[in-house]
Amino acid sequence: MAENQTWLTQEAYDRLKHELDELTGPGRREISARIEAAREEGDLKENGGYHAAKDEQGKMEARIRDLEELLKHAVVGEAPEAHGVVEIGTVITAEIWGDEERFLLGNRELAHGDLDVYSTESPLGAAILGLNVGESASYAAPNGKQIDVKILAVETYTG
Repeated sequence: MAENQTWLTQEAYDRLKHELDELTGPGRREISARIEAAREEGDLKENGGYHAAKDEQGKMEARIRDLEELLKHAVVGEAPEAHGVVEIGTVITAEIWGDEERFLLGNRELAHGDLDVYSTESPLGAAILGLNVGESASYAAPNGKQIDVKILAVETYTG
């Protein structure tokens, strides 16, 4: 998979496409109407409603850009069949700091249910990508401590 490509299930792709359609259609119309209504209230320097709506518009436009980029580079399909190697789209069981954790390696937009999702760009994801069951690695936590990880199992993601 190319560096800027992201694997998504069909369900995740459809959900994100629907969100994008809502934001670019009804969402934009609604925020424009709120901005216009606040603008009609007068002095914009002290108009809290206007500034709140403009702030929300900025956040919405950033989300639209993120979704457009993600969907443009999405590879949609079934999760890869697990072969004992950590790869994007597999469910990993690992020992981290002595605790057993189970999570999906992929894009955070895949988050579904109680299964945590780590991206391959995260320190954990980057450290374990390509490891086989039984292999270990370590990565630096944000506080600088080295965290050891041992791969216990790799499973096919079933959604």
